[in-house]
Amino acid sequence: MAVSGSSTRARMVEAAWSLIEAKGYHGAGLNEVLAVAEAPRGSLYHHFPGGKDELIGEALGVAGREVDRIVGELALTAPTTSDLVRALLERLADRMVAADYAKGCPVATVALEVAASNDSLQSICGGIYSSWRRALADALRAEGHDAAESDELATTALALIEGALVLARADRSRVPIEQVGRRIAKLLAID
Repeated sequence: MAVSGSSTRARMVEAAWSLIEAKGYHGAGLNEVLAVAEAPRGSLYHHFPGGKDELIGEALGVAGREVDRIVGELALTAPTTSDLVRALLERLADRMVAADYAKGCPVATVALEVAASNDSLQSICGGIYSSWRRALADALRAEGHDAAESDELATTALALIEGALVLARADRSRVPIEQVGRRIAKLLAID
């Protein structure tokens, strides 16, 4: 039985996501994406006529929406934004440990590599980060922080989260994530 085109496309996006998260934009070669996805060579340009950048852009979008989904799920049970962020950090730490520290944040990986040289992917990465910052800021405003403070705290929290992921991956330890979680809890508390 033939595999449907949408299934092939989805496998390619999933493979690209996994590879950019582990190896970055330049380390995720198209031949490897096709091999991991078990997709025929011709399927790349059939599904992604814009080539690698279109495929990576789609993978980033899926990764960004997955974090949105996780945040939405955690928000259902987290009584405060601080609790939400700590639960998110715990989930990300568990995920990183399960991957034996081979993966972190695909958005950060790509942004660090190509933001200065690829306007299209820079725009996608920037849009994902803006969405995450807005979600955090909205939650903080709902708790009583004013708008300016909420925006600044959201940016700070996101920077701490991303930095913790980088340090945890470099150290091969979840300790940086745990330390940042404790500091974020204090930072986001309303005085």
